[in-house]
Amino acid sequence: MNSVLQFLEELAANNNREWFQSNKKWYEESRDKVLFLTDVLINEIGQFDSEIRGLQPKDCMFRIFRDVRFSPDKRPYKTNFGSFICKGGRKSMNPGYYFHLEPAGCFMAGGIYMPPAEPLKTIRTCLADHAEEFLEITEAPDFKREFPAMYDDQLKTAPKGFPKDHEHIGLLKYKSYIFSKDIAASDVVGEKYVEKMVEGFESLYPVNRFLYEALA
Repeated sequence: MNSVLQFLEELAANNNREWFQSNKKWYEESRDKVLFLTDVLINEIGQFDSEIRGLQPKDCMFRIFRDVRFSPDKRPYKTNFGSFICKGGRKSMNPGYYFHLEPAGCFMAGGIYMPPAEPLKTIRTCLADHAEEFLEITEAPDFKREFPAMYDDQLKTAPKGFPKDHEHIGLLKYKSYIFSKDIAASDVVGEKYVEKMVEGFESLYPVNRFLYEALA
């Protein structure tokens, strides 16, 4: 992954079409390495999560090209590679496993990020009745050691349709149910990078299993 991070570092310093076109082969080689990594992870995660078996890497990996139509930031390219490995691929809005490669900060994550209103309400309804089961997973010492806190993006008040005095109203206010942790650049280029990622994703599987069941 060292050459992939080097490519992204150079792209960040030269985020323009001229540089990109003159280094297109380097981009394609980097993209192919990330697709290969995604394929390896699909196969490894599939050993404990049957929902993602048979996925195609191209359906999980995000494009590097930015949509600048409505953005004041007109830089044409993202400065990271990332793949979201989940049932139906990255566009399905299902729970899954994400990895992010960027010189400024690599990380891995799992869960569901900013789901639309209806599935979010479905998850909250399940949590309202089964919060203890979710907390048993996420408050377990081994899990907390790996993933200390959930992504902190919450409503200021109780979500519509839920009582303000619910015992676990804090949990119901979340807009996403996702856990992440940073990965050191030295680990990304290390020999056991895949092994460490798979271990982390396996720790996240019980969260995703809860979310699968909540959405079923």
